[in-house]
Amino acid sequence: MSSLWTRPFGYRDVLKISLPLAVSMASTTLMQITDRIFLGRYSVEAIAAALPAGILAFLFISFFMGVASYINVFIAQYTGAVRPDKVATSLWQGIYFSLGAWVILILVGHFLTPLLVLGGHPPDVTELETQYFRILMFGAGLPVLDTALSSFYSGRGLTRTVMLVNMTGALVNIPLDYALINGFWFFPEMGIQGAGIATVAAGAVIVGLYCPLIFNSKNEKQYGIISNFKFAPDLFIRFIKYGLSNGTQFFLDIFAVTFFVYMVGRLGTTILAASNIALSIDGISFFPAYGISVGVSTLVGQAIGQGRPDYAKRATVCAFHITCVWMLFMGFIYVTIPDVLISMFRPHDISDVQFFEVLEHGRIFLLFMVVYIFFDGLALVYSGALKGAGDVVYVMKAVGVFCVTLMVIPCYLGVEVFKFGPNFLWAIFTAYVLVLSFVFYFRFKGGKWESMKVIE
Repeated sequence: MSSLWTRPFGYRDVLKISLPLAVSMASTTLMQITDRIFLGRYSVEAIAAALPAGILAFLFISFFMGVASYINVFIAQYTGAVRPDKVATSLWQGIYFSLGAWVILILVGHFLTPLLVLGGHPPDVTELETQYFRILMFGAGLPVLDTALSSFYSGRGLTRTVMLVNMTGALVNIPLDYALINGFWFFPEMGIQGAGIATVAAGAVIVGLYCPLIFNSKNEKQYGIISNFKFAPDLFIRFIKYGLSNGTQFFLDIFAVTFFVYMVGRLGTTILAASNIALSIDGISFFPAYGISVGVSTLVGQAIGQGRPDYAKRATVCAFHITCVWMLFMGFIYVTIPDVLISMFRPHDISDVQFFEVLEHGRIFLLFMVVYIFFDGLALVYSGALKGAGDVVYVMKAVGVFCVTLMVIPCYLGVEVFKFGPNFLWAIFTAYVLVLSFVFYFRFKGGKWESMKVIE
């Protein structure tokens, strides 16, 4: 154990790169959690609308974020191969893609709001969903651009900057969120619309911070960060080739969760609110672990760039051990204080009887989370390692197959045909996570990724 701490790509290196990313993701989670706590306390309709609309917006954003995030692997492998000019050129390809994606996402937000009606949720909830969705989609290019810009740091292993920038965004978002939802200080009371505006504003602050940090004379001297701005067709095509697979995988994963949320929504507002609260709480454990997964992709990419797959294996094992500790700790929290966690989201206009129903369902949903939380960490770490090596097509195919066979079809049949309750849906969700975790683990152990590389 002590040797794994000091050796290259051991615990120390994993923590050095992954811990700031985990904290960064935790700050993002904190924004989402506080957003939903404020909305939950504002009204039961607002909290019922927030997750379906938010996750539908993220469903569309996720594809483009997934593509843009693969710039991280290119930068990591070019860093390992000591090719600084290619680091800058890679970043610019990600920027060009992100700006094009922003235009597409604005159009999607304008024309595809009727999808919210198909959810079959109560009319008052659907109206709030539409308002929230349109605002989020107007600023949807910001998180995509943020993903590309942050890769300049995360791909090189300098993740502390990413952490500080995202924490600053959270510090802007949280008070603005409260003020715009409730009409505090000189702001008008805007409810769920205010929550959407605060989210977009925080995204603009984050992107605004990255620009002077990246495009300066120091980085120009070391990387040619400004002079290497030209569009590079060969590199762009290679980036899109791998990035599309990553984006599709990310989209399918989010689609599975989105479909799950909409199927739960067909069982009533109270069950939907309880499920949304549970998924919001799940973000506390998921997003920091996802940060570790991004760190693993970076380390594996750098190891592959150096021609050292043994370093990649070491980093992956160490990251998994760290993720296990985090996930088991969070599982203990979910078991011991479920009522405290759920009560943070209690709307002020809900009766004791109605909230008791939310609480009863929420306790059961948290127990499902305890069952799958360890396997969620396993899936995140080993899929991150595979993507860092370039084995992203396999990850995409696995998620695509099990998204349809283990989530979409069973959830639809369970609600529309057999009329099963919410516990059946959560059992399906749990099975989906477990299966993916073993699929990614055994693929990594098979070792095909060791001969892969995304750079020339």
